[in-house]
Amino acid sequence: MINRVVLIVLDSVGVGELPDAGEYGDTGSNTVKNIYKNIKNFSLPNLEKLGLLNIDGFEDLRKSREYTGTVGKCKEKSKGKDTTTGHWEISGLVLDKPFPTYPDGFPEEIIKEFEKRTGRKVIGNYPASGTEIIKVLGNEHVATGNLIVYTSADSVFQIAAHEEVVPLEELYNICSIARKLLQGEHGVGRVIARPFIGTEGNYTRTENRRDFSLLPTSDTMLDYLKNNGMEVYAIGKIEDIFANMGITRSNHTHNNEEGIEATLNVMKEDFKGLIFTNLVDFDMIYGHRNNVQGYADALKYFDDKLPKIIEGLKEDDILIITADHGCDPTTESTDHSREYIPLIIYGKDIRENNNLGILDTYASIGKTILNIFDIENSIEGTSMLGNILK
Repeated sequence: MINRVVLIVLDSVGVGELPDAGEYGDTGSNTVKNIYKNIKNFSLPNLEKLGLLNIDGFEDLRKSREYTGTVGKCKEKSKGKDTTTGHWEISGLVLDKPFPTYPDGFPEEIIKEFEKRTGRKVIGNYPASGTEIIKVLGNEHVATGNLIVYTSADSVFQIAAHEEVVPLEELYNICSIARKLLQGEHGVGRVIARPFIGTEGNYTRTENRRDFSLLPTSDTMLDYLKNNGMEVYAIGKIEDIFANMGITRSNHTHNNEEGIEATLNVMKEDFKGLIFTNLVDFDMIYGHRNNVQGYADALKYFDDKLPKIIEGLKEDDILIITADHGCDPTTESTDHSREYIPLIIYGKDIRENNNLGILDTYASIGKTILNIFDIENSIEGTSMLGNILK
């Protein structure tokens, strides 16, 4: 009997371009494989033992036919390739149309209303790398207090501000104002607080980022679990992605190290339900900056910690490792990539050497988790339960 699921999302660790990747400018993207190919003698022995390289598409890298888990890869059914879309789909909410994007910046009427509501002027308002735009506009912001607003290829309204110019609580309140403004036609997936520190020529983003997502448009796996008396413990930015809906407890960790340690600590407790962890560094620090070595080192760090996570599993726990999209650091693009996500499942009751092939939606993960707990639901996806248990 399974009483608890530990679901870990390796943010942006995709495993190959989707059939429609070309429509998103992501032909050739394969975050995991391209790191293996670009880093000499690269390996992730613990993930490989669970079956990472036994996922379809990694035949040329495969080292063994024997592995200890169940594996597969999931196709994204929703339109888009952003964090909110990916996590919502994992939890059973498939979007019929993508969140709006703004390749030419946000409309003048939105910016003027935002300025009116916040009492601060806006500078920027164009797609940009977050690290680059603070280099370009950081001095003006510090001198004037004007807010740096920018976007990307994703559906985001990002607000950068120096922590000594705009205190964190004010920045978070400003983001809440933007979130209330950006609804309906202009309902971007996320408003993101991007605080930074430092002086001219040395501005650095901090770990005090916060995401302000739209409310999910219907019940997700999290709501079903909570409404059926289960614990839903969110770690990392999960609470932000789901606007705290369906969550019973949370720990807003800021990086992979904190997220892994928080997960290990919660695993020591006894409760029935879900531990849902997002490990953000792969995407936020390395993928968007095309830092191949940094991305590889972050994967190695997680892989080195994986034995402790496995050791911490109780007899009635299962571990699910997946992702929410890709962000291939080896390509020219600094944006997310439209990719399959890995599915690795491990536990005492889970089949070994078991390849599920390609699943038609990320939502099969959420459907399966609800099936584990025998919870009736109407979310999308096909349960894998009959194919993963011994």
